[in-house]
Amino acid sequence: MPIVKMYCTATCPYCVMAEKLLNRKGVTTIEKIRVDLQPEQRDAMIALTGRRTVPQVFIGEQHIGGFDDLSELDAAGDLEPLLAA
Repeated sequence: MPIVKMYCTATCPYCVMAEKLLNRKGVTTIEKIRVDLQPEQRDAMIALTGRRTVPQVFIGEQHIGGFDDLSELDAAGDLEPLLAA
């Protein structure tokens, strides 16, 4: 399973929902980068993604996007193949 990385904050409900969706898909380890505790990481996230909001999810080197993007990927049946790679 590829490394799953998520830029997040402690109080973001969409971050919690993204983590729960990934857990349901068998992801047991998520590398969380807390932009609320490390503000410089928000700048890094914006540079990588062009987005300012959390969560921002990466599967391996592929940027998935936020919770809505992750959920749409799952609904289309494309999330599990990415996680299985």
